[in-house]
Amino acid sequence: MERAGGRGVRAGVARARRGPCAAWVRRFLARFLGAFCAALAIAAAAGAQDVRQVPLSTGANGTAEGSRPGEPAASGARDLPPNTTIVPRSSAPAVGETTSQGQVTLAALLTADGQNIEQGLVWRVFHAKPGADKKPQLISTHREASPTLRLDPGDYVVNVAFGRAHLTRRISVRSGAASREAFVLNAGGLRVSAVLANGEPIGDRSVVSDVYSDERDQYGQRTKVMSGLRPGIVARLNAGIYSLLSTYGDANAVARADVTIEAGKLTEVTLRHAAAKATFKLVAVSGGDAVTDAQWTVANAQGEVVKESAGAVPTHILAPGNYTVSARHAGQVYSRQFTVRAGDFVEVEVLMR
Repeated sequence: MERAGGRGVRAGVARARRGPCAAWVRRFLARFLGAFCAALAIAAAAGAQDVRQVPLSTGANGTAEGSRPGEPAASGARDLPPNTTIVPRSSAPAVGETTSQGQVTLAALLTADGQNIEQGLVWRVFHAKPGADKKPQLISTHREASPTLRLDPGDYVVNVAFGRAHLTRRISVRSGAASREAFVLNAGGLRVSAVLANGEPIGDRSVVSDVYSDERDQYGQRTKVMSGLRPGIVARLNAGIYSLLSTYGDANAVARADVTIEAGKLTEVTLRHAAAKATFKLVAVSGGDAVTDAQWTVANAQGEVVKESAGAVPTHILAPGNYTVSARHAGQVYSRQFTVRAGDFVEVEVLMR
């Protein structure tokens, strides 16, 4: 029966191929096979989309932060498209959170009720405790008028200098706190002018002044605060009493004065120099040419050496008084006494005899 049935089907197909409906059968089979293959492709594609994206930012164990090994990442990661990398956002400090350092702004004033000093300041910040060598440990130096510093909590020693005026004191820095430290220098200015006894101004290159404090050391000597102050230059000093020693020329023509510096004020001092100018010549005959290789010594009436020099025609500025000048040449010494008064300009000849 089975063989007979099979032969019957094949016979029917053969007749269908030969009959008018053969073309319709072929179209039906082609559509059926095409639909079946398309269904298989859709099923394969649906299986391939079961893929998880693990965020690039991972914890210490290599898994996504907040997930356990073998579990998908937190919600939101599964909604990302393929080939997407998550870059974590840097966390901002919470409201009210502060860093461990403190902030301090420094300012300097001439007087307590004065304005801030805007230039010419030098700030030095030291650790409060000295180092192993027992010396202060410098942390930083600043030349801004009002620097703002960030420092670790603790105590520090700050020195501010304004010319020769200065102030040193201790400050404290608190964790996360901002503060302002005002340094009142109580400083003033000093400007020196120099003139001759007749009131004629002296060139600024010929006069220098040394400034001494009113305090004295164990030997009774004043402490020198600054040296080489030129006329017309403003020196900044702490308020107090000072002594001036002004020298005209390179010998003993000096003038002295005591001055008081007041905070916030400029003190101007005019020093009068009673001086004479003397030129020296070693000659064989009076009015002759000067010997070129002489060595000179000038001593005052007390025998104290005032000036030593060498040359053919040296010139020195001396205080009024009596002097002895000696010239050494070729192993011989020749001397002469002379006197000068304020305002003199003399030529002193020393004869070789």
